[in-house]
Amino acid sequence: MAKTIRIAAALMLRLDGKTLLVRKRDTVAFMQPGGKIEPQETAAAAVVRELFEELGLTIETSDLTFIGRFQAPAANEPDHTVIADIFRLHVSDAEIGATAEIEEIRWISPQNPPDIVMAPLTEHYILPFHRQYSLSPGN
Repeated sequence: MAKTIRIAAALMLRLDGKTLLVRKRDTVAFMQPGGKIEPQETAAAAVVRELFEELGLTIETSDLTFIGRFQAPAANEPDHTVIADIFRLHVSDAEIGATAEIEEIRWISPQNPPDIVMAPLTEHYILPFHRQYSLSPGN
């Protein structure tokens, strides 16, 4: 049976509608920024901590909007499943850079993603969910 990893991540959106994907050092798949939830930590607090560690971004939990819990095969750990609490975060066009274990960042169009390797969670769940949401009336 696959082991599970509990994570929290952010669907970060700029004013132009592009979303940020990150690639961790020594990996090939791009994914939403975020990471494992520490013991006694809420999912929102984990996102706040991870965005600061990975991107040097300072936000508050009140800046986050919970959009759902998704499950998919882990991109970088064989025989593991990630269970991810995903939050939407609107950011200005401020410069965001990679720090810590992040090797590369890319702003992509969720509606027309480039031909890059993406984590299963990103490619098959988060981006399709966002595309559906952004097409809904009133959003």
